[in-house]
Amino acid sequence: MSNGSATTGPDQITGATPDNAMRNADRADSGPMLAADGTTLKSSLNRALRRQKLRALMLIAPLLIFVLLTFIAPIADMLFRSVENQIVSDTLPRTVAALKDWDADGETLPEPATFKALYTDIFIAQERKLHTRLGSRLNYELTGVSSLFRKSGRKVEDMGEVYQDQFEDLNGYWKKGENWNALLGTPAWLEAQNAWEEDSGAAQPAFEPRPEIAAVLPQTTATFEIFADFVQNEDKDNLAKKDPWALVYSALYDDLTAGADVAAYAGPGATELQEAAAAVSGFETVDFPTAFEDIDEDWQSLDVWQTLKVYSPNFTSGYFLNSIDMQKTVDGPALRPENQRFYVMLFMRTLFMSLVITGSCILLGYPVGYILANLPAKTANLLMILVLLPFWTSLLVRTSAWKVMLQQQGVINDTLVWLGIVADDSRLALINNQTGTIIAMTHILLPFMILPLYSVMKTIPPSYVRAAKSLGATNWTAFWRVYFPQSVPGIGAGSILVFILSIGYYITPEIVGGRTGVFISNQIAYHISSSLNWGLAAALGAILLAVVLGLYWTYDKIVGIDNVKLGG
Repeated sequence: MSNGSATTGPDQITGATPDNAMRNADRADSGPMLAADGTTLKSSLNRALRRQKLRALMLIAPLLIFVLLTFIAPIADMLFRSVENQIVSDTLPRTVAALKDWDADGETLPEPATFKALYTDIFIAQERKLHTRLGSRLNYELTGVSSLFRKSGRKVEDMGEVYQDQFEDLNGYWKKGENWNALLGTPAWLEAQNAWEEDSGAAQPAFEPRPEIAAVLPQTTATFEIFADFVQNEDKDNLAKKDPWALVYSALYDDLTAGADVAAYAGPGATELQEAAAAVSGFETVDFPTAFEDIDEDWQSLDVWQTLKVYSPNFTSGYFLNSIDMQKTVDGPALRPENQRFYVMLFMRTLFMSLVITGSCILLGYPVGYILANLPAKTANLLMILVLLPFWTSLLVRTSAWKVMLQQQGVINDTLVWLGIVADDSRLALINNQTGTIIAMTHILLPFMILPLYSVMKTIPPSYVRAAKSLGATNWTAFWRVYFPQSVPGIGAGSILVFILSIGYYITPEIVGGRTGVFISNQIAYHISSSLNWGLAAALGAILLAVVLGLYWTYDKIVGIDNVKLGG
């Protein structure tokens, strides 16, 4: 390059270049190594790694979302339902609050104020059709509560009508809903409500209480707000044309007898309000404990009130206690009566029969897998079709076929009688018991054992057994010492598949198991579809899931999950 050239040489470039980066790295005082763009090399590498991770995450995001929505979310919902108990506190909030100070261990019923709170809660609940749901929930814990709440919901309005009739007899002013709206609502809201038309498509103007009347009649205003919200948002009716609940009259009586300063109020209805305040001292009153006793004597039972208090928290361990034959009481967890304990027995039966089914599948599937793995490929493929043939037939059809074959007048018993193996009056009981369940489920789950065994056995070189025999081993020794250890991973894989599938089966045990051959999964299905006790079903499912995970962990510690193979 000539001295007069204007071209700058590589050494004169001062920007970020690979050469300059290397020079900077060689200097003792240059600091951290820089990338070509001038940033530190560490930052540049971290940025590149983050981009790679984001790209990888975007590729697997659809699968993650699918697993989250179809697997994780249902399990989380199940676990939540097994402890959720908000229906009691949501439906009976005033009663729950009043029961906090009640000694459930004593021998006395709650105070009359608690019965008054129960009247208010049930009145609102029956208007919203929630009292029957609450009764069904508590009926799981105490038989008869469901009918108790249904009966109370039908008759609780009679208590409030005692006050309603007296106010209406005192002055016709209290008969019309328009007068109540004018008394309790603000002028702006009243004007908007009267101008609202049902066919307009617009939402009703939300009720706005008049501040000065709310200060005089707090309970009446609060109760009317609940009534207005129900009419406008749940009943979808015109509030201007609806007469208030009987509960509103009860609240008005409570306010007036509590010493409401009606003289300080000068708005609409002031004259009628002062007249009512002067007359309520002579009104007939309602003895709420006696009134509830007249509805049903069970309201005088300590068991009912103890159940209400025990299950008043938003979360409960009651479902899990019921799942292990215990119950939640005021004194803490306790065993259920002996004639009500059967869930632990069902869990033990499920585990035992699942292990028996797994063992029978190993005994029947191992020889089949061995034969398939050592036959010529053409013959093995043909026989494999026969193994897979049950997958092409409905599970319900296969189970029903076993019901026909196993019954006392079925094919198997008829054959045994014809062969003279059993007498005609001593036919074998193979159906509606554990025997029928084991036979039918072994047949259904056998392919799940054969396929892993076959795939593992196919990879075992035949030369190993031949080499053992050439060294003097007998057929049994060659099999047991050389062949069998290499097939153990297939046994492990098949056992896990068969055991986990069998522990959750419920169709086959339901059809052929009868009373003694059903699994815990049948009870889970019953509570989900028939009794609608989803909390107990969720608790049973959660325990079953924990048992399976515990067995899986134990298997991993003893055998090692890495030793489970499906071939290769």
